[in-house]
Amino acid sequence: MTRPRILHLVDDATAGGVMRVLDYLVTSPELAEQADHTLRHVPRGGLRLGRLDADMIVSHLAVSWRSLPMLALLRLRNPHARLVHVEHSYTEGFVNQCVRRKGRFAFLLRTAYRLFDRVVAVSRAQGKWLIRSGAVTPGRLAIIPSCVDLSAFRALPRRSGPIRTFGAIGRLDPQKGFDTLIAAFRTIPEPNLSLHIYGEGPEEARLRSLAAGDGRIVFKGRAVNPCDAFAAVDAVAMPSRWEAYGLVAIEARAAGRALLVQGVDGLTDHLPLGAHVAEERTSSAWANLMQAVAAGTAQPPVSEPTSVFRLEERFLSEWNRLISEFRL
Repeated sequence: MTRPRILHLVDDATAGGVMRVLDYLVTSPELAEQADHTLRHVPRGGLRLGRLDADMIVSHLAVSWRSLPMLALLRLRNPHARLVHVEHSYTEGFVNQCVRRKGRFAFLLRTAYRLFDRVVAVSRAQGKWLIRSGAVTPGRLAIIPSCVDLSAFRALPRRSGPIRTFGAIGRLDPQKGFDTLIAAFRTIPEPNLSLHIYGEGPEEARLRSLAAGDGRIVFKGRAVNPCDAFAAVDAVAMPSRWEAYGLVAIEARAAGRALLVQGVDGLTDHLPLGAHVAEERTSSAWANLMQAVAAGTAQPPVSEPTSVFRLEERFLSEWNRLISEFRL
């Protein structure tokens, strides 16, 4: 019996979380047992896809008014293929922060998602928002939290002793909220604490200016091997303004590092892993949280001790379940 052919389409090949998830997905031996997964890069907004040789086509494409004609043609020219869209980008926090004409944007999502047999949310929080907003009906939504191979992070030496070095790991972009983190850290008087910032991006000059020569705040640049960043810190802070899921969070917990997150979007999915949460997006809230974590007085929610070891298993089994639903 011929195995199903599953084609994953992506229009942003820059290094980052989405590409790491896709690399894991298409190279997984567990998924390869059930179907052949391949990856294809397409021009953003391009209209030349035509008929594709696949039983299932999985869109990891950015939904926009510009890409809508391409998505419609994808449906029209591949009537016998099952179409799935994975929403890596849009969240309630994104809409609140970035979308001015919210009704028009909601109409875009409803129109685009109706072209697909299934829509995949990458976190439970994102999935709940997609249903609550009317973007997709519950029967057409699947929730598959993103994942990568975490074995290298689990192999890092466990940290011991008090927390002294906080890490901020990710693209230096307004989305990540590192400006709030720097402002918070500068108000903390303890000289033996430090903040290491790993990443590159358009906000770097502004963030360096906000650090204002505080010698405790160190810009480390991009870590070629992500494990190196986690090995050098005691705790990881994620003050994002919006976040569909946040791979850094599961990497931090797999590495045994304390995790501090903003209580927004998919970051709330990580609370069962034992994350500390900042309910307010203010520098004072983050300063208080970092000081409490460093002092050992902040107690995270009760976590399931083995849950971080099941993340890859959950990801792979949910993808296999989705594929088997279509009986390709």
